[in-house]
Amino acid sequence: MAEIISDKKGADIIVLDTGKVSTLSDYFVIATVESERQAQAVVDEIEKKIKLHRKRPLAVDGTIDSGWVLLDYGSVIAHIFNPGMRDYYNLEDLWSSAPVVVRMQ
Repeated sequence: MAEIISDKKGADIIVLDTGKVSTLSDYFVIATVESERQAQAVVDEIEKKIKLHRKRPLAVDGTIDSGWVLLDYGSVIAHIFNPGMRDYYNLEDLWSSAPVVVRMQ
């Protein structure tokens, strides 16, 4: 999923191994996008590529214009943020006990 986001020019992509510290999911994928248009492109591409594996999100929360979209695939939850919302929610600090398994600029 991190590669899909990177292909659409998502930035500051981090994958956290949350399975060791939470029952919510095994991994969080956190990324920043610079515009609503880019956010929509990232969300659409994730859904399209994952659908090829016959998987659909269990839930999609947030909206493109809110600055945060969450795609819940059960074992993996993607958080797509604009810069302001990423700073505000600061999930990396909230989940600081989860090991970082991927970091992409």
